[in-house]
Amino acid sequence: MKNILLLIMVILVSTSWTQQVSKNTKRSTAKGSMFFYWGYNRSAYSKSNLRFIGPGYDFTLKGVQAKDRPSEDIKTYVSLTDFTVPQFNFRIGFNIKKNWAVSLGYDHMKYVLKAGPTYYLNGTINPGVDPVTNWSGTYHNEPVVTNTETFHYENTNGLNYIHADLSNVFKVYQSEKGNVALTTLWGVGTGPILSFNDFTFAGQKNVATVSLSGFGVSAHTGLRAEFFKRVFVQTNLTAGFIDQVRVKTRPNDYDSHAKQVFVYSEGNIVVGALFYLNKGAKCGTCPFQ
Repeated sequence: MKNILLLIMVILVSTSWTQQVSKNTKRSTAKGSMFFYWGYNRSAYSKSNLRFIGPGYDFTLKGVQAKDRPSEDIKTYVSLTDFTVPQFNFRIGFNIKKNWAVSLGYDHMKYVLKAGPTYYLNGTINPGVDPVTNWSGTYHNEPVVTNTETFHYENTNGLNYIHADLSNVFKVYQSEKGNVALTTLWGVGTGPILSFNDFTFAGQKNVATVSLSGFGVSAHTGLRAEFFKRVFVQTNLTAGFIDQVRVKTRPNDYDSHAKQVFVYSEGNIVVGALFYLNKGAKCGTCPFQ
């Protein structure tokens, strides 16, 4: 994954900077303009009901709370070997017409069950299935407090939202020489969720169990500061709905899975490059091209 992303970024940067420059034809909102970016995010999640199904158990924890997990070591954000460890965003897009772009991106978020709050246990766990927490029998709104050593659930490798977006891109300001510009963005997206799940239950811990676990639908807004028609810094806010219909929890047992529905919000800051496939018009003085 790291090598693929590095290769894509190198190719795009080379393409962007080695094109024949004609400053009057470089318009980031015009048809044929392209972009890519990389950055990092923070996310928040609504409460949800998290259902677990497996051999000898089918139960739900109601009122589950979760948090993200940003990297604490600043070195991971700039390391060529660890830059994909933090919660990151990668996206490449193309303006299909003036002021409208389609893009494909990869939002690497992390979802971690909070231990400590009181949840409510519903469902059935057969006797002998869980000798660690001693959950056994049929439960109806039984208050429980989880401990990460005996029961834990997280997607930290991660909760990966791979989504296609349609965005409106509109230039609201451009300096006289065009070296500085501000562009607003808003749009919608949808795509699958790729989960790398860690699950601890019944004395068994499994890490990074991979599955296409569901889908997401989202809306976003952003502000992009462009410099010299080539590079930009952008901040985005996203809100969405995620339905994980089948999160695989045990690598060697297809029937063991979890499911939940929740709402999320995400904020990120990214840096990127602009490059151009169109020859464009020769109007270099129009302020809002």
